[in-house]
Amino acid sequence: MSRPTLFVEVHILQSLPPSNVNRDDSGTPKQAVYGGARRARVSSQAWKRATRTEYAKDTPEADRATRTKRIAALLVHRLARPTDQDGAGLNTEQAERLAAALLEPLGITKSAKKDDQSAYLLFFGKTQLDSLVRLLDGRAAELAALPDDDLKAEVKKLSVVKSLSTGHPAEVALFGRMVADLPALNVDASVQVAHALSTHAVRTEFDYYTAVDDENTDDHGAGMIGTVEFNSSTLYRYAVLGVHQLRDNLTDAEETRSAAVRFVDAFTRSMPTGHQNAFAHRTLPHLVLLTLRTDQPVNLVSAYEEPVTGATGLASESVVRLADELRAVGETWGNAPLRTLATYTAEGDKVTEVFGSSLPFPALLDSVGELVGQWLADGGITPAATAEADAR
Repeated sequence: MSRPTLFVEVHILQSLPPSNVNRDDSGTPKQAVYGGARRARVSSQAWKRATRTEYAKDTPEADRATRTKRIAALLVHRLARPTDQDGAGLNTEQAERLAAALLEPLGITKSAKKDDQSAYLLFFGKTQLDSLVRLLDGRAAELAALPDDDLKAEVKKLSVVKSLSTGHPAEVALFGRMVADLPALNVDASVQVAHALSTHAVRTEFDYYTAVDDENTDDHGAGMIGTVEFNSSTLYRYAVLGVHQLRDNLTDAEETRSAAVRFVDAFTRSMPTGHQNAFAHRTLPHLVLLTLRTDQPVNLVSAYEEPVTGATGLASESVVRLADELRAVGETWGNAPLRTLATYTAEGDKVTEVFGSSLPFPALLDSVGELVGQWLADGGITPAATAEADAR
């Protein structure tokens, strides 16, 4: 018997002014050909990074996750802290030696170029390093004084791998972790993020700029000349959260509910920062549509396989196209969403009929939190829970 599943899908339509939020190695805004037309593209990696950063804003520094090659340095810092600050009180040499021994069971090797860094990035919670220190149970100085072979034997008795395999912060539980050399450390991501695509065809433009040398009074020439490539677009953004996988990663139902709501909020408000000072492209979406499903996720980008032409505006036409696609997919495949919630500024009976009435965004977050909480508690979303969400 397959386990119950719940997917919370986030569909966003958002217009960006002239900008270059995610560029390739030549500085050109990333693009893709879809439906035979060249589209603006923002990679999933860029938007996941932006979402993680937005998510972490409301998390205390000590409880955040980090993705770094400097795990050894962070562990050394903790081992060198005084014992009254949850450290081990070791000197630097002792801390470095003990840290290297503790990390050896994880298969974390040093970078060939930099001795103070590991060979690859590792994504983990900062509190998980504190749990490694607690494993020592006050024996840090004793272990650090042992000969190499004895130290290695003692460390083998400690549950080092388990410390980094449990107690994940929400960021790791959401976005997952892959460690090719030690599968026991892998965490299956509960979130999938699609590359954002413009709903219409775009072309790259060039901003020719000059900079003036304020102290140059000898001539009127520019101190610097250059160009920046840019485009403007209405983007379709899509992400899906597997609530069941998030629950498995976090184990606690209330933490799972809270993380689900915070993910929707962070993904909606996030923005990649490429050339942000030059373009100030901080916009908010025209539409945030949440669809809850228990069968399988459905990316609705097919609504834009034929590019929007903008006869009545790119954003408004894109909203209508999405409503048409959601209805058509449900009727064709018989898999209409279990629940639909939306925040939007568009007008029209068709949009309201398909998406439901527009909710203020805080109310949308409250509603999805209630529905996810109901599913976690009862394994389903009852009509009563739906009616309660509707009443908000």
